[in-house]
Amino acid sequence: MSANNSQKRQPINMEEFEDILIYFSKTFIGNDTEEDILWDLAKNCISKLGFVDCVIYLVDHEHECLIQKAAYGPKNPKDRSVYNPVRITLGKGISGTVAMTGTAEMIPDTSKDPRYIVDDEVRLSEITVPIATDEMVYGVIDCEHPEKDFFTSQHLKMLTAIASICAIKINKVRADKLLMEKQENLLKIKQEMIELKLKAFNSQMNPHFVFNALNAIQFFITSGNKKLALGYFSVFSKLIRFYLKHLDKETVGLKDEIDMLNAYLKLQKLRYNDQFEYEIETDDRKKGMEACIPSFILQTLFENIIEEITCNQYSNCVMRTVFSIESDAVLVDISYTYDSNIVMDRKYTPEYRERMIQWQDQIDLLNTAKGYGIEKKIFKKESAGLKSESIVLRLPNLS
Repeated sequence: MSANNSQKRQPINMEEFEDILIYFSKTFIGNDTEEDILWDLAKNCISKLGFVDCVIYLVDHEHECLIQKAAYGPKNPKDRSVYNPVRITLGKGISGTVAMTGTAEMIPDTSKDPRYIVDDEVRLSEITVPIATDEMVYGVIDCEHPEKDFFTSQHLKMLTAIASICAIKINKVRADKLLMEKQENLLKIKQEMIELKLKAFNSQMNPHFVFNALNAIQFFITSGNKKLALGYFSVFSKLIRFYLKHLDKETVGLKDEIDMLNAYLKLQKLRYNDQFEYEIETDDRKKGMEACIPSFILQTLFENIIEEITCNQYSNCVMRTVFSIESDAVLVDISYTYDSNIVMDRKYTPEYRERMIQWQDQIDLLNTAKGYGIEKKIFKKESAGLKSESIVLRLPNLS
């Protein structure tokens, strides 16, 4: 009688059973990666259970197959390498069937099972146990032996318990990895949001804007129109205070935002010598003006629109903005029309324009980072010599 058969007929007592499970549990606890878990599992199935061959597969759900990830025995000639690793389609072979059904199988004579797939050599006994939780099959433990009828019900119970512990550990490792990735992604997005706000502030307070605004104010002073100069200087100061106040804030009151837009458009109109006209319509309801919206979105959008108007030197341009307040949202409809017969082909682009952030990119980032679900629609039309462009935003009411 072979030593292996002799071992097979000497059942493991309960104390040994518990010791083996404790050993596997402690081993899994010390592993922080799937690779460590699977290689230790394969090695310990040989050393602790007396098997001669063990291969660990993981399920590739995307490609619907099993992939050999770890092994001990002939399939593992050195270090952590699997000799000639194979892929098995889910539902094919004994391992593929177990991965598909989630039910363990013990084959006493593989020569009588047409599902048996020869890997490195023919073996006559096989036991395959799913590494699974109630919701997911992560992989399988597949062990073979050259002798028929080698594996016992006790082996099946042992491997099933070990596989369950392994599945719990794999689930935790994957959950921890996913959590870490989410935290890193949120940190990255948070950093991008900070950079975005600084970029928006720098863009709107670029030297050209500041210089031209101050230059215009100086012109009014030197020309004797001190009242108008003081008025524009007051607007300019108010705008700077607004930016500094809201630079580190995620939301802004709708009334404050509209006041800011009036100031910003007034200064930009002055800067560009009345190249455009504008009007802003708001909800007459006082309660509606208490709404709050994400900060720095509208500033960026209006900056983009004005730069498009001025860079292309649109003629007879009129900009109209309408705010409508709902219980859970603020609708912003921005439309501007201009003479389609007079459009300059502007080839020169100042460096500061190249550094401008695009309002659609900002919205995409906010939706990703904050889950705001901001909706945007863009319409364009042309008739009777006039071109019209309209941008409609649905912003969340965060009040």
